[in-house]
Amino acid sequence: MSNTVPTLEVSVVVPLFNEAESINTLYQALREAMVLTGRTWEVIFIDDGSTDNTYPILRDLHYQDAHVRVLRLRRNFGQTAAMAAGFDAARGSVIVCMDGDLQNDPSDIERLLKTLDDDYDVVSGWRVNRQEGFWLRRLPSRVANWLISKITGVHLHDYGCTLKAYRADVVKELRLYGEMHRFIPALIGGYGARITELPVQHHPRRHGYSKYGLSRTLRVVFDLMTVKFWLSFLTRPLQIFGLLGLATGVTGALICIYLAALKLVWHQGLGQRPLLLLGVLLLVVSVQFIGMGILAEVQIRTYHESSNKPIYTIREALDSTEA
Repeated sequence: MSNTVPTLEVSVVVPLFNEAESINTLYQALREAMVLTGRTWEVIFIDDGSTDNTYPILRDLHYQDAHVRVLRLRRNFGQTAAMAAGFDAARGSVIVCMDGDLQNDPSDIERLLKTLDDDYDVVSGWRVNRQEGFWLRRLPSRVANWLISKITGVHLHDYGCTLKAYRADVVKELRLYGEMHRFIPALIGGYGARITELPVQHHPRRHGYSKYGLSRTLRVVFDLMTVKFWLSFLTRPLQIFGLLGLATGVTGALICIYLAALKLVWHQGLGQRPLLLLGVLLLVVSVQFIGMGILAEVQIRTYHESSNKPIYTIREALDSTEA
């Protein structure tokens, strides 16, 4: 008899922070939805440092149902860290993420899985009819989605929807920091993953209050800058820093040549000209940019070589077989 543990087909990852009132309802809906898929499954609840009754409820569910796994973080690390913990612990060949506030509908999971079977790596939920305020939630979200799509080149209507299905071998390669969970499709898309979008249901929040606010906007902007650099210049940082250094250096040199001509040809004084300081400053900044680029190149090479991390990803390989 073989002792091999069968591979799970689906792992559902659900980050939770003070959602005690929603857990039992969410669990029942999740169980019904997963049984209908006919696939082997598990659900991983991540208690992200909750201060209410979230963990005792999750612990009871774990004892009642072997499908339920629970990770309890030592403090509130944020949704990105909670999702990363779930990704690392997942044993399924497909990972589905969703919120724990009952706004995502578990019945949509089967449609996500069937779409993923059509040779996609990511199926992203699209909340077509969002049950949230327009000015503080939907309008900023539309602007953010447009901006992220333009900058990253991965066009989605709803980056903020947590309900997504990923192939585990793709998403487990990521290392997430900050608020990077919303950029996962863009990060994966940068490695050539096949991504599609699927309209999903969205329900009004039943319990508690939203953990999101406008205060996250600035952090999202900074993370977007990081993602853009990661996708475009991670393996060639000198190209961006060198370009900036060249632009500032040429501008500074032209200013200094112009001022030198004024002094040597037309005998004009330069002591009271702020333009002189600007020209010198641009030359100094140019040297700094180029120096930063060279140092970044050294660090990137050290990063790839020390971790034995390739600069490419392979979708599949067809090798010859020996008789």
